[in-house]
Amino acid sequence: MAIMCCIQAHPSAEMTVDEFKAWLRRFDSDRDGKISREELQEALCSLQVWFGWWKARQGMKEADTDHSGRIDNTKEMEKLVQYAQHHLHMKISENNW
Repeated sequence: MAIMCCIQAHPSAEMTVDEFKAWLRRFDSDRDGKISREELQEALCSLQVWFGWWKARQGMKEADTDHSGRIDNTKEMEKLVQYAQHHLHMKISENNW
């Protein structure tokens, strides 16, 4: 089992969906434009979320509708945003009006 180093990259207290996506892209280690469970785990680790590995797994279960092992389309990203709002208590809005 590989030990993953946590990259410190905290998002602001409130952000838009586009800012959330940009924040997640910072953890796209293979630069394929898709978020894997491991990359999501790194993102959660950067927030110092308790049981980040489990929450990443749960987030993937909810968002990865095609079971590809990656968040790779708009619908799945919307589901991940919803998961982050409801289960991680992140404040993500559509617009910064």
